[in-house]
Amino acid sequence: MEGLQANALLGCVAVKRSGMRENEATVLAMPKRFSTARGREFGDGLRAAIAATGMTSRAVAELVGWQEAKVSDLVNGKGGATELELAVLLGVCRTPPDEREHLLALFRATNVKGWLQEHGAAEPILPRTLIHHEAIAKSLVSWQPLVVHGLLQIPDYTRAVVEASANVPDDEVEERVAARAVRKKALRSQLKATFYLHESVLRTPVGGEEVMRAQLEHLAQVSMRPYVVVRVVPTSIGAHAGHSGPFSLLRFHKIEPVVFVESENASLIIESPLPLKSYDAVVESLARTALDEEQSRSLIKDIAG
Repeated sequence: MEGLQANALLGCVAVKRSGMRENEATVLAMPKRFSTARGREFGDGLRAAIAATGMTSRAVAELVGWQEAKVSDLVNGKGGATELELAVLLGVCRTPPDEREHLLALFRATNVKGWLQEHGAAEPILPRTLIHHEAIAKSLVSWQPLVVHGLLQIPDYTRAVVEASANVPDDEVEERVAARAVRKKALRSQLKATFYLHESVLRTPVGGEEVMRAQLEHLAQVSMRPYVVVRVVPTSIGAHAGHSGPFSLLRFHKIEPVVFVESENASLIIESPLPLKSYDAVVESLARTALDEEQSRSLIKDIAG
């Protein structure tokens, strides 16, 4: 943190030497507060651990011999505590072992941008980090060359996708379908969502012809919402910028954008500026390549029959 403060001071000196007003410099140099996906998840998790006790943060602080401000600083990413002190706090909160270990691991790297999450055999039923970011995002741009995006799926389509997985146990299928339905709450008026789909996604009969027809009809209906854009990259275009694979780019009001790349059993969260610019370039290219909204909606309806 001291290093960050020193860098900020040096930046202010350089700005003043250049003759730029200090307020203007602040807007240009620091448009978003410094934050990382790990840090946000740590803060949210610790806040939840304290809330689960049924006590106030002041009462919890008194139990471990802290000032309430120390708890507040820790939750808000300002440090001020050691890993041992955090472990004691979580012990007082009776935080379950798995969550305790998760929060301790996050604490060690709260300022590190970029995060490879390895999930085991398959994606979690409720992907915690992605769900949190979808809930607070102001915009979402997704590219899906293989399946309809989860936020746009109907339950029968989701069920067919989950049942086709090589790594999802049979007894988790319905739980995953229900969880996906809950996640669709992220598709709200406060989120400007743009979905790019390849035409082949529309023509692949996931779940059979009846299910796919219902899915396409749902896509056409959802695309009428003022905060949802669905655009199709036609097969006839040939090669395009999205060949490297699916991703979701999310932007926020107060923090830097992130990209989520999902695989069979891992999630990659990209936060560094240069890689993010690469995804911006892919989005710009897809925007030039894809059919516009009306053309896309017309194609979806034609395929649905």
